[in-house]
Amino acid sequence: MDTWDQIGTQIATINDNPFKIKETLKISGGCINQTYCISDGAQRYFVKLNSPGSLAMFEAEADGLMEIHQSHTVRVPLPVCFGHNDHAAWLVLEYLNLNAGNRGKASNLGMQLAAMHRIAAKQFGWIRDNTIGQTLQINTASSDWINFWKMHRLGYQLDLAKTNGFNGKLQKLGEQLLIDLDEFFSGVTPSPSLLHGDLWSGNYAYDGSGNPVLFDPAVYYGDRETDIAMTELFGGFPADFYSAYRYDYPLDSGYNVRKMVYNLYHILNHLNLFGSSYRHQAEHTMDQLLAEIR
Repeated sequence: MDTWDQIGTQIATINDNPFKIKETLKISGGCINQTYCISDGAQRYFVKLNSPGSLAMFEAEADGLMEIHQSHTVRVPLPVCFGHNDHAAWLVLEYLNLNAGNRGKASNLGMQLAAMHRIAAKQFGWIRDNTIGQTLQINTASSDWINFWKMHRLGYQLDLAKTNGFNGKLQKLGEQLLIDLDEFFSGVTPSPSLLHGDLWSGNYAYDGSGNPVLFDPAVYYGDRETDIAMTELFGGFPADFYSAYRYDYPLDSGYNVRKMVYNLYHILNHLNLFGSSYRHQAEHTMDQLLAEIR
């Protein structure tokens, strides 16, 4: 049985409903996975494919989508099933006709994200590790947010950068920043909020009714400012999004500096994933941050 037959059989078994794939349409846009729309002529599903060793990544993504779905705040494509064979791993999701004739209101996304961020846990982290891009993301539970960010976010990425050969100034700045990290949290006490975790403009859209939809999450519980910070990293979201979010859930003073602490994690991850073109941005961000406390 080839991969597509195996996927079709699994969908039929999960849904207790006949499903035999008649069409596979490759969808562009994914930089990590191959993505497809599959159909039997009546039902459609969205499928991600990757190497057989990617099963754990897909399992964690499915769990993350369900974590957001169960918050009853922002719509996500529901996971159907996942699996693997000797040739591939896959994740099958509900097919949503995104941006179908209706761009939706960015203000609705702002309000719904604020509601999602009010979903709280007792500790920072999550029930399992997952991935940020293709990089392992450690979510070991902690009651100390600053230590969590120091060890499992910036420290982890800096160690990975060292392994990848990025030494010198980058590591010296990183070492000093980790020592001084507490300085950026004077007067604030972050709470463990439900986070999307990878919230850039490529990971949201609107369905045919204009409802916001989030996808490709890297879920964990942490400071809500990390999600907002990332929305600003690669081009930003519409102004109405920020106005609606801040109206419902105002940000604490000092956010404009802390957002650099949070976005540094993603810049370092891009350095580790895509190479030296991100090195200057990482070093410049750390220079800026250290200048704030000198």
